[in-house]
Amino acid sequence: MATDKFVARHIGPRKHEINQMLDAIGAESMEALMNEAVPSNIRLKEPLRLARGITERQYFRKIKDIAAKNKVYNTYIGMGYYDTITPAVIHRNVLENPVWYTSYTPYQAEISQGRLEALLNFQTVVVELTGMEITNASLLDEATAAAEAMMVMYDCRPRQMAKDGANIVFVDEKIWPQTRAVLETRARPLGIELQFGNWQNYKPADKHFGVIIQYPNSDGKVEDYRALVEKAHEKECQVAVGADLLSLSMLTPPGEWGADIVFGSTQRFGVPMGYGGPHAAFFAARESAKRYMPGRIIGITKDANGKRALRMALQTREQHIKREKATSNICTAQALLATMAGFYAVYHGPEGITTIAKQIHGIASLLAAEIEKLGYKQLNDNFFDTIRFSMAPHASVELIEQYSLELEMNFRYFDNDEVALSIDETTNLEDVNWILEVFARAACTNEPEIKELPITCTIDKAYLRVGKFMQQEVFRLYRSETEMLRYIKKLERRDISLTHSMISLGSCTMKLNAATEMLPLSWIEFGGIHPFVPVDQAAGYHLLFAELKRDLAEITGFADVSLQPNSGAAGEYAGLMVIRAYHHSRGEQQRNVAIIPSSAHGTNPASAVMAGMQVVVVKCDERGNIDVDDLRAKAEKYKDTLACLMITYPSTHGVFEASVVEICAIIHQNGGQVYMDGANMNAQVGLTNPGLIGADVCHLNLHKTFAIPHGGGGPGVGPIGVARHLIPFLPSHPVVPNGRKGIPAVAAAPWGSASVLPITYGYIKMLGSDGLTKSTEVAILNANYLAHRLKDDYGILYTGEKGRVAHEMILECRHFKAKTGITELDIAKRLMDFGYHAPTLSFPVHGTLMVEPTESESLHEMDRFVEALKTIYAEIKEIEEGKADKLDNVLKNAPHPDYKVVADEWPHAYGREKAAFPLEWIRENKFWIGVARVDDAFGDRNLICTCGSPEEYAIWQQQEETATASR
Repeated sequence: MATDKFVARHIGPRKHEINQMLDAIGAESMEALMNEAVPSNIRLKEPLRLARGITERQYFRKIKDIAAKNKVYNTYIGMGYYDTITPAVIHRNVLENPVWYTSYTPYQAEISQGRLEALLNFQTVVVELTGMEITNASLLDEATAAAEAMMVMYDCRPRQMAKDGANIVFVDEKIWPQTRAVLETRARPLGIELQFGNWQNYKPADKHFGVIIQYPNSDGKVEDYRALVEKAHEKECQVAVGADLLSLSMLTPPGEWGADIVFGSTQRFGVPMGYGGPHAAFFAARESAKRYMPGRIIGITKDANGKRALRMALQTREQHIKREKATSNICTAQALLATMAGFYAVYHGPEGITTIAKQIHGIASLLAAEIEKLGYKQLNDNFFDTIRFSMAPHASVELIEQYSLELEMNFRYFDNDEVALSIDETTNLEDVNWILEVFARAACTNEPEIKELPITCTIDKAYLRVGKFMQQEVFRLYRSETEMLRYIKKLERRDISLTHSMISLGSCTMKLNAATEMLPLSWIEFGGIHPFVPVDQAAGYHLLFAELKRDLAEITGFADVSLQPNSGAAGEYAGLMVIRAYHHSRGEQQRNVAIIPSSAHGTNPASAVMAGMQVVVVKCDERGNIDVDDLRAKAEKYKDTLACLMITYPSTHGVFEASVVEICAIIHQNGGQVYMDGANMNAQVGLTNPGLIGADVCHLNLHKTFAIPHGGGGPGVGPIGVARHLIPFLPSHPVVPNGRKGIPAVAAAPWGSASVLPITYGYIKMLGSDGLTKSTEVAILNANYLAHRLKDDYGILYTGEKGRVAHEMILECRHFKAKTGITELDIAKRLMDFGYHAPTLSFPVHGTLMVEPTESESLHEMDRFVEALKTIYAEIKEIEEGKADKLDNVLKNAPHPDYKVVADEWPHAYGREKAAFPLEWIRENKFWIGVARVDDAFGDRNLICTCGSPEEYAIWQQQEETATASR
């Protein structure tokens, strides 16, 4: 039937191949396999109550109709969100390019060099414009970046200050309201006190550890904060600044007047507003904070042969390693959007960025003067892009709003009858005359006609930037579209993605991101809307939200869903904060213990600590399941203080635990709530659900189960579903009411990363009830097929009671090391020579590889992957049998970069062909690697997180070689 077409396109194996795989693994039917893999006591008795799947053509018409209900007005609200122009060469070749949006987080550096360079460019822009020393490769949004700044300052308190219990951060009252709300959310469970006030009245007290200010402030004023910084530093308090990055091409960078941390959004660097996101936040600091910085830092290092290479630096800070001792829970950031912003800066260069900023400021200055001539009073002495007015005689806010809406414009309004305008890159001469017409009509006077836009600067010289920035070669070379296109493609060729081969990462679910799902992201009806416009202008979005929430509630078995959390880790945190608020509403503030299995994702304990909870770890048994006796003992021990259990289902070990219902009951019997990590929800959809199992709240990784692509490390979306008793505590928003009155906001935008939600909406609508269920079944079938093919060579670490795995499995690799010296890392690097990204490395069990094929991979591709791993196994056996050297072999030297393969000299005992073409089919589509195995330790010892010239790198390398020789 026609409605089955999308299901057939999404699912990899054909019907006859499904039967072949069932025969291979000894399952009589798909239903029989599900009965063996999924415990019967948690199986759904009825199919999902969702509409039948529709064709791609039907969906395209449906989403077009929804988009048409959104009204795209010229919006001058500002408040951290601004219209911008995405250069078409970036829009077409990055945002719409699956090489960029289907690649994985660059943990495997050798096959991620293009993306790493793009992110290094992003970091360089941030460091150059802020005047700081180090930065990361993006955070989730400006408001959560502010919260991370607060936590870094708290963690970096001088020892005596921490000993004295300093817990107050002074926050200027002129920060964005959404930033204030997120700070309030994050501060409460950590015992941090927020003191709001006018920065000019700030007086450091004994309990103060930090200050947070906005530059320019929320009124649009540019203030001189030098005296404030000096006052804070005298008392060893740090200062964090929320800055407009574009304005820093004109204004003095905060780093030059003493700021310790600078954060903000790069949205106006070519990233559409998208009704609130996703956008890449930035976070820059002094080098002294490098061990505390959240997120990922891209650093320069060298490969095994001394060639310059890039990698993610200082990974020992990560929550997957430090768990409850991590300084942040952030896992997914906004890599795709950071890449776009970095390319925007490369394309425009420092001159172009400055020209855009001067044009924005010049138009704002022109409007300030002309509107004042109409009788209004402009209230900002020094401003970059925002002007604020009190009313002229006869004028009123109501009239201005009426006339502006008639001309399809949105302004910002204040309770004290004042109005503000924030000018952006798209504002032109016609817009200026329309704005003046509104103010003139409201004041009952004739508007002037402006015939040209002079670029004038009205900012006091004392506030202006002195000196050049972004002088690196990369910001000078790519001005023409031809050159920019070639640069993007050059980097693209250095990255492996789903366009090349299967990415088999366990727990990361790299499935098809269908083109039909992705297309609406490019439409202005979704991208061109400010998150704070009147709700009726986003009617299409709200129709989509309502349907999506209903569908996700049905899929999870919950009563309601919040779409606000904008990553999986943010969803974890939001769910825990909802549980915390629920306990507090019942007068049980003492409930603060989170029981977490030892197998849990590292974000779980990190999120629990951020939510003010004490982590108690429960053991796993020899089969990888939660030790029920240990869980019961700890639940009873902490019954008076138990807040929740955090559980991933199926488990992180790739097994449906049969005792899960009993586990949930034990927690409830002892007064706790059950939080389910939805990372593995793609093994549940249509077969079972968190509500049926007994959970109270669950976050969903829409970038895993529901087809939003990983984007090289973000965007992620992490909505939470909750049982009925938790609905009153779902996150609210201070600017646009979202129908909630629960905890304060957990993200800057009311509905989180709204512009990527059409992907999940389309995924559900086109698959429908039957298609969603079939996707889950095939994901489990594919995993069991791979487990069957690989178990004799590698061994499968954990299986369920009936010998089946769930949607992923853990390959045992630890036994190779004693006999051959080969580790799981060597296997991962050798897979690159075959054109494959490695499975999940040493997680959740050290010395193993966790593999997940997803439902989108064909039998042909899985067989090629199996052939690659079997060939690697044979290469390991060659070492064991003495046929290959223990040190000089294809695994220890992997990956083999192109420059070594074609070199005049070949120093190895094995041949070049074995190194580069171990199987014949690799010749058809060889992915050439540009660097050998990277030197992680070198990059950490010599942290450089911005672009450097070859001469600078050579000096740096010589210094390291000298130091190594002396050691």
